[in-house]
Amino acid sequence: MQVRDCLISAPGKAILHGEHAVVHGKVALAVSLNLRTYLQLKASSDGKVSINLPNIDTFVCWELSELKQLSSCLSDKKEEVQRLDAELVKRLREFIGVTNGNLDNSATATLAFLYIYLSLFGSGEMPSLTVSVWSELPTGAGLGSSAAYSVCLAAALLCATGNIPTPLKEWEQTARWCQEDLELINSWAFQGEKIIHGNPSGVDNAVGTWGGMLRFLAGKIIPLSRVPLLRILLTNTKVPRSTKVLVARVKDKINKFPSVMIPVLDSVNAISCTCEKVLTEMTCEPITGEHYNILEELIDINQHHLNVMGVGHPSLDTLCQVTVARGLHSKLTGAGGGGCGITLLRPETDSTTVLGTVKDLRDCGYDCWETSIGGPGVQQHFPSSVKEEILEVLNRY
Repeated sequence: MQVRDCLISAPGKAILHGEHAVVHGKVALAVSLNLRTYLQLKASSDGKVSINLPNIDTFVCWELSELKQLSSCLSDKKEEVQRLDAELVKRLREFIGVTNGNLDNSATATLAFLYIYLSLFGSGEMPSLTVSVWSELPTGAGLGSSAAYSVCLAAALLCATGNIPTPLKEWEQTARWCQEDLELINSWAFQGEKIIHGNPSGVDNAVGTWGGMLRFLAGKIIPLSRVPLLRILLTNTKVPRSTKVLVARVKDKINKFPSVMIPVLDSVNAISCTCEKVLTEMTCEPITGEHYNILEELIDINQHHLNVMGVGHPSLDTLCQVTVARGLHSKLTGAGGGGCGITLLRPETDSTTVLGTVKDLRDCGYDCWETSIGGPGVQQHFPSSVKEEILEVLNRY
């Protein structure tokens, strides 16, 4: 079976507003982060299937004959995407030699690839191919790096099987799939996320698939049709944290002081809804300084609320102090307790201010990137639309 080469990318994700409150039935807004994961799929004729993940120092190659033996337990039920095939996962864990305990990034990424490859090709003819991935996203920082990987895998392998078309026309630089194809990509990416995370919400892979902004409420994910592209600084304090511990801390506070904390959650909900309204206005009327004033105030109020919930950290206080000294507004994004923060940049914020802020934050020992939120979801690329340094990495394999 001959497959066509393809080059695909998907964005990371950040929570704009509503982290922690979302666990208690409030609205959260998740946005695409234009730090992207890139995947190149190349057909080969050497009778091998290879995956190269240089970000996590993982390079694995299998003979097709080995993978064909694994596929003997598979029936032809590609339509049943919703349920993870526990028996296949068990066999794959045995196959790569990780039958017990927690898995590292390398093992989970390998399992997700094998699971999607075998599920899609296993009952028919298996192609020889090489998949190489390079990501601009740091791993383990709550920025959706595993979901961006799963979305790229799903899109590339669905194209390789012919379940979805390759949308790129020869005169285009980038192209996206239709809604029906995106839903199929998202459902397979969710399988990858289940293998990597166990019980994911589905938000990260939905952001990677659709891009833009999603509203998340009580398990329901609604992509918002249009949002403005906003410039931000993304800062990784590199302070490790446990999401589970922080979620439990918020729950304990709510149980201890319900009359104090429930209004805080209601206020965060109102912040998310107000922000959504302002961003919607910005897509259908001229953008003004007042729109940005409101967005900045909402960021400040939400950051105070997150401190009240007990998920702040001195490293995040430092981020806010460094940026406010330059007239910029920041909040944590994700679990808190360290981790990452976002800083809104107005259209008129000049490069001197941005570069100075980035330098100040790096002097604190943090990683910092200028990027944007609200950009496109998964897309196929013509090679010239991808940065040279990324192509150079992908073409090594």
